[in-house]
Amino acid sequence: MVPTSAVHEDPVRLKPRGSSQGGLRQYNERVVLHTIRLHGALPGAEIARLTHLTAQTISLITKRLLDDGLLVKGKPRRGKVGQPSVPLSLNPDGAYSIGVKVGRRSLDVLLVDFVGAVRARWELGYGFPDPDQVLAEIGRRLGNIRELLGPASFERVQGIGIAAPLQMSGWQPLLGVDATLAARWDATDLAAEVTRLCDLPAELLKDTAAACVAELVAGRGRSVKSFLYVFVDTFIGGGLVIDSHLRSGLHGNAGAIGSMPLGLSHAGQAGPPEQLLSRASLLSLERLYGAAGLEVTASSDARALQAPWKPHTQSWLRETAAAIALSVNSAACLLDLDSVIVDGSFSRELLAALLGELAVALGRYSWEGVVRPTALAGTIGSDARAIGGALLPLYANFAPDRELFLKSSAS
Repeated sequence: MVPTSAVHEDPVRLKPRGSSQGGLRQYNERVVLHTIRLHGALPGAEIARLTHLTAQTISLITKRLLDDGLLVKGKPRRGKVGQPSVPLSLNPDGAYSIGVKVGRRSLDVLLVDFVGAVRARWELGYGFPDPDQVLAEIGRRLGNIRELLGPASFERVQGIGIAAPLQMSGWQPLLGVDATLAARWDATDLAAEVTRLCDLPAELLKDTAAACVAELVAGRGRSVKSFLYVFVDTFIGGGLVIDSHLRSGLHGNAGAIGSMPLGLSHAGQAGPPEQLLSRASLLSLERLYGAAGLEVTASSDARALQAPWKPHTQSWLRETAAAIALSVNSAACLLDLDSVIVDGSFSRELLAALLGELAVALGRYSWEGVVRPTALAGTIGSDARAIGGALLPLYANFAPDRELFLKSSAS
């Protein structure tokens, strides 16, 4: 589901195609919806051309979708000859989805409409999440959403997508969190507990993979075919897209660059090499601020590049970029990527500064034998995880099957 604010002019590498054979009604409806989502408001003749469906089939499908409230008619467009064409667009009120991000420092709950726009949002900050506190807050916000939409519109909510770390209890010593509290997450089935709160289907996805979904569907993934996605938050993590498909891996950890080592392991050394997340995370920046007696929350806003935070930020940028560059070099040698896309829970100015330092750090490596991937800024920002979560039920219910019904096509 592509938010209108996130549509780019990049060429679409995958185009939906339908089939005029019988028995494909639901799939063809999804193809039509996805075509309008990719290209914006379209008249029936243009939808037929793009989907390779007959004009009669398109007429029948669009009538059903209009009757179902999923499409709306625009103002007629008059051409040089013939009858004026009527553009059809997605009805923002046609369906809704709820995205929930459970992070190590905050909880976000978003209500997203059919075009991917955020209708309402709530946030709760904490030192580290308590399962009971998180579930109680989600329950309250689901009640708010039910009240906001009313009974009829709430029936159009497709489900809940939850973005959360797969190992909430991991790295407990680094975070300085009580081990008992961290371990309670191992006994919590978050998706099942959320489903019990409101009887809506809930799906759980690794938080950085959910952010990668948002970028794949609503950002640069519309034109970049294979990329490593990097998201910088309390910890750093990522996702992996190959041939325009999110690859989760056997255990859901594909793209988990935060665990990548930053050096060789030698016999007799005191311990294993430190991991990327121990250097290239906002937690490290906050600790620099704290050691200097500065407000640590500046890491997420414009103050990070202002005095007196700026010198500490610049030191963090150099070290973080060097650490990310090592991981990018290793990933590019293994995966042959188009790009690396970097985003995070901080200002766009800090993201630009990080990309500048990353370009310098990547230039210090030899790329002989491989192609250096292009480093690009992510387009979604701090909401990427919750929006990616919200996209899961919308795509499950309204997008054509990506394996069978999205066929490669020239731009």
